Order: sequence, then C-alpha cells, then structure tokens
Amino acid sequence: MNSTRKLTLAAVLTATAVVGSILSFPILGSRCAPVQHMVNVFCAVLLGTRYGVGSAFVASLLRNIFGLGSLLAFPGSMFGAFLSGVVYARTKKILLTVIAEAFGTGIIGGLCAYPIAILFMGKIAGDIAFYVYVVPFLISTVVGSVLAGLVVKRFKNFLEE
Repeated sequence: MNSTRKLTLAAVLTATAVVGSILSFPILGSRCAPVQHMVNVFCAVLLGTRYGVGSAFVASLLRNIFGLGSLLAFPGSMFGAFLSGVVYARTKKILLTVIAEAFGTGIIGGLCAYPIAILFMGKIAGDIAFYVYVVPFLISTVVGSVLAGLVVKRFKNFLEE
C-alpha cells in the first residue's frame, strides 16, 4: 500500500475513533471509548506502528478539542497503539495483537494516567488515578480490542475465500 493510501486510511480510522468516542460510557471516573481500541488494532494490522500511534495521538487531540475526552485519552490510546503495532509487525498474530492492545492501554496507559492526572488535572484526580484508571482502561480496551480482533479475523477469512 502506498503512502497516500495509508495516510487516507489513517485519516478515516482517526475520524472513526473521534466520532466513535460519542459511544463512550463512564466507569469509575474515566470515559471508556472502545471504538478507539478497535481503531488501534485495525491500524496495527493494516497500517503499522507509526500510523497507529499517529492516529491515536490525533484522535486524542481532536477528542480533547471537541470535548469528547480528557487528557487521559492520550495514554489511554497511544501505548496500546504502539504495543499492538509492534506485536503485529513481529508476529502477524491477531490474538497477540489484541492482547498487546489491552496490555498497552489497560496496564501501561492506566499507570501513566497517574502522573498526568497529578500534573494537569489536580491533586484530587491524582490521588484516585493510580487506583482507579487501570480498571476502566482495561474494561474499555478489552471490549474494543476483542471486537476488533473478531472483525479483523473475519475480514482476513473473507479475503482468503
């Protein structure tokens, strides 16, 4: 796929993540947006790590500008995009890619939410961030990643028929 097609697909997936953030639900002080995690897995499989992280960053930025997310959207999407992209590039296995997205977002992103909450959202948000953000991030990313894994697996099977 040439760079123009990759950039166009990344833009469409980024827009999908932003619009899909309307389909979010609150859990323990965090807004869970599973569509972002679906997009991360799609980017990992279709575009690679760089486009995936770029898409996650732009989607997070736009979600913040439009009031559809918080600063926690950045660690809540970018770590998963990076890790899933790296894992897919090395293994080409959908299940491992889904697990990498869930781990990158749920664990790494959830833990990185703590210093962001302290620095930019105030001490009260920081006091609860360490204990509260890992679980919501995990719930959001597991839902989105599993759905994406099922769609990608089905899509790959469709192409092989």
